[in-house]
Amino acid sequence: MRSLPYFCRGQVVRGFGRGSKELGIPTANFPDSVVDSLPADIRTGIYYGWASVGNSNVYKMVMSIGWNPYYKNTKKSMETHIIHKFKEDFYGNILSVVLVGFIRPERTYNSLEALIAAINNDIEEAKIKLELPEHRKLKDDHFFTNTTNSSPVSSSSSASTSQTIINGH
Repeated sequence: MRSLPYFCRGQVVRGFGRGSKELGIPTANFPDSVVDSLPADIRTGIYYGWASVGNSNVYKMVMSIGWNPYYKNTKKSMETHIIHKFKEDFYGNILSVVLVGFIRPERTYNSLEALIAAINNDIEEAKIKLELPEHRKLKDDHFFTNTTNSSPVSSSSSASTSQTIINGH
């Protein structure tokens, strides 16, 4: 995928309400404007990368992009699970993420337990891959310290981490 790493940010909005309640794996959701601005080569599936809420610390994350086939969603979403325990919800705050790599395509599961197991495997894979030096360096990218711009989408080529905000948002 030519668009990786991919930098984006947007306000955290309410999602389907399943992450914390049904799966035990809380997620932060981007608004449709951010989802609709994804480059064409960022296909649906599970990604790993870095995330920050507001001006907070940068944490490892996994993200599902797509329709969540187990739930048969009709609306494409970007659901980010930040690998950190937060004390409270952060709806309305700005979420900044860098998609670093692709784990797998989205797929359906025969049971909720199988889905939860797959998500937990994705989390463990992300933790390992993000320790690679080429991925770890993105944790310190100035994108995370420059959150005063409210633009939700930023792009970078893999050769540069230029933070030019694009797509007019």
